Amino acid sequence: MTDARTHQGPRGVILAGGGATRFEGRPKGLERVGGVRILDRLVATFTEALGEAPLLIANAPEAEGWRPGLEVHRDVRPGAGALGGLLSALTAAGGRGVVVAAWDMPFVPAGLLRELAEGLGRHDACLPESEGRRGLEPMLAAYGPGCLAPIAAALDRGDRRAVAFHDAVRVGILPLERVRRYGDPARLFFNVNTADDLAAAEAAWQALGSSRS
Repeated sequence: MTDARTHQGPRGVILAGGGATRFEGRPKGLERVGGVRILDRLVATFTEALGEAPLLIANAPEAEGWRPGLEVHRDVRPGAGALGGLLSALTAAGGRGVVVAAWDMPFVPAGLLRELAEGLGRHDACLPESEGRRGLEPMLAAYGPGCLAPIAAALDRGDRRAVAFHDAVRVGILPLERVRRYGDPARLFFNVNTADDLAAAEAAWQALGSSRS
């Protein structure tokens, strides 16, 4: 087992959201895409990308049993939304930066995680550009330890937006053309929120397998 103390780079963190986040009675990250639980796929991808197992931020009482051996941390400020998740991730990382991913994202590639991590060498935060409504993907991004105090300050003033602290740090953007090197952005940033989403993810996974054969 890799000793995390030998790593100086950012720590991978999987964000499972609040304890009440459910998918047909089950936590979303435990659903299977391509025969593998989304959580397990993310753990493998983070380990490949960063050289150590990620942390898991989860509030559900049963979270420690989802994947034995995975280090689980609770939210520092429960109910603080996505920004609270980022605060919890940086707090759990103990002074290191983090690369985070929401736990309902089945198509996150290791190469993209590595490139986001490398962006922290030049910026306090590194976010990938997307074609979504926000134009950025703050829940699949990298954040350095310098973001911790600005995030806490944003929450203190009641601003829970995932980008509420950006004006207080150096933000780097991974351009869309670089994101596309890892695949279709719509697939890379896909979230499984409903049964229809799960079916669409499975179809996309099968299509990817067919294209590689």
